[in-house]
Amino acid sequence: MRNLELPGRSPAHAINGMAATSHTLSTSTAIDILRRGGNAMDAAIAACAVQCVVEPESTGIGGDCFCMYAPGGKDKIVAFNGSGKAPKAATVDYYLGRGITSIERQTPDACVVPGAIDAWFQLNRDFGRLGLDELLKQAIDYARHGYPVSSRVSLDFQSQANIIANEENLKSVFMPSGQLPRVGEIHRQPALANTMEAIAHKGRDAFYLGEIAEDMVDYLRKLGGLHTLEDFANLKGDYVTPISTEFRGHTVWECPPNGQGVIALQLLNIIAGFNTQNVDPISVERLHQEIEAGRLAYNDRNTFLADPTQANVPVEDLLSQEHAKNLRSQINPEYRIEPLLRPSLPKHESTVYISVVDKDRNACSFINTLFHSFGSGLMAPKTGVVFTNRAQGFVIKPGHPNCIAPEKRPMTTIIPGMITKDGQAKMAFGVMGGHYQAFGHMHFLSRFFDFEHDIQEAQDAPRVFPVLGDDTVEMEDTVPSDVIQGLEKLGHKRVQPDKPIGGSQAIWIDTKNGVLTGGSEPRKDGCAIGF
Repeated sequence: MRNLELPGRSPAHAINGMAATSHTLSTSTAIDILRRGGNAMDAAIAACAVQCVVEPESTGIGGDCFCMYAPGGKDKIVAFNGSGKAPKAATVDYYLGRGITSIERQTPDACVVPGAIDAWFQLNRDFGRLGLDELLKQAIDYARHGYPVSSRVSLDFQSQANIIANEENLKSVFMPSGQLPRVGEIHRQPALANTMEAIAHKGRDAFYLGEIAEDMVDYLRKLGGLHTLEDFANLKGDYVTPISTEFRGHTVWECPPNGQGVIALQLLNIIAGFNTQNVDPISVERLHQEIEAGRLAYNDRNTFLADPTQANVPVEDLLSQEHAKNLRSQINPEYRIEPLLRPSLPKHESTVYISVVDKDRNACSFINTLFHSFGSGLMAPKTGVVFTNRAQGFVIKPGHPNCIAPEKRPMTTIIPGMITKDGQAKMAFGVMGGHYQAFGHMHFLSRFFDFEHDIQEAQDAPRVFPVLGDDTVEMEDTVPSDVIQGLEKLGHKRVQPDKPIGGSQAIWIDTKNGVLTGGSEPRKDGCAIGF
């Protein structure tokens, strides 16, 4: 339990239902849906739709979506992959023939065909109780009539000022008077309201066929994109078989590749072999172990992770205890491992993660993203759709598992999580923050299980993240100075994060006492609320 004399927040406790999101308006929307008879899936979709409006830098209907769902609170976990795909014409020869060796962010090449709306439609159709027309009402209202800009959202807006100013459609919405909206100012997105209203009444086809699709395709093609109406019409998300590992007597579930959930599980396998008794979780010893485990696991990620329908991804080998033991044996307690060779990828950025559990104990772990803040920084002119830059997850290298190819999904970072034990769902959890997410899953679960932090303390704890490609490690200011100095003596050069590292939400299900306990990311604007 936290020291109640210090700033912070306590976990939320409730009986009938709970939601945890990174924005207060999103959380309150989810609770409203639960009170009106919707279930956890309904509430998660409604909350996500609101965040596409009030946290538009982090997520949007032009992005990707993954979901894990535990119907009735049982351990038969449903997983859905709603990540977007490259256009059918996106061959590696096309890029190499034009001298393109890496995909630039604010270009149509960075834009996959969005998968989020198809995911919402399928998940709502198969598991929801309320229709999309009901679930999108609040989001449409905020988009049309306005919402107040919150603190973290304002910070994220400011960090992308140059990107916004560089694209006329985005600038017209987010700098209508030449300035970004400030904290507490009312902001509106009327074009997005119209698009979401069409989806609410006509379903997925309103987005992937007809005028909305034509607006998106025409815009991308005018910029030199390869996208076609056929690409949009054919986009379809998939139910997939979740993967898992055992950690501290619980089963941890993740979505399979093309997401990096396998790396989160691999990290848990590695650190499971370290002693935690009488060890401070924010000590040089422990953080060094976690940093080195992260560098080793992410080296595997960048070597093997790809779309399994178009590449061989050795999931079973990556999750083997033998492999974890081998990686763990490479960690030297006296100094960092020499630099590891691997491809360079973009830094971690923004996403929204949502956790909801209802009175029937349906548990939903839901994540939606544009990847970077404002994604590609490209907005369709008539519909207000901002496109993800997820295609930057590809590499332009023939023979690499993650090389771009027609209708292929790129390696993606977003990974909802679920925990079960004794046949029942115990926790819906997730961590935002792009590449940090797999490392963040390990961080959060280790704090919770190994060091007995409560569900909020485990999210409040100081964070570090090894920067991909060199000897630097992002370390938040809350890491004690003597620990920073100790890590630097072991070869980890401290750098200041551009902004707070990651974000998270989680809800624990106490099946014995019938109580839900939730925590919400202090680095964001949200909260956990129950009733």
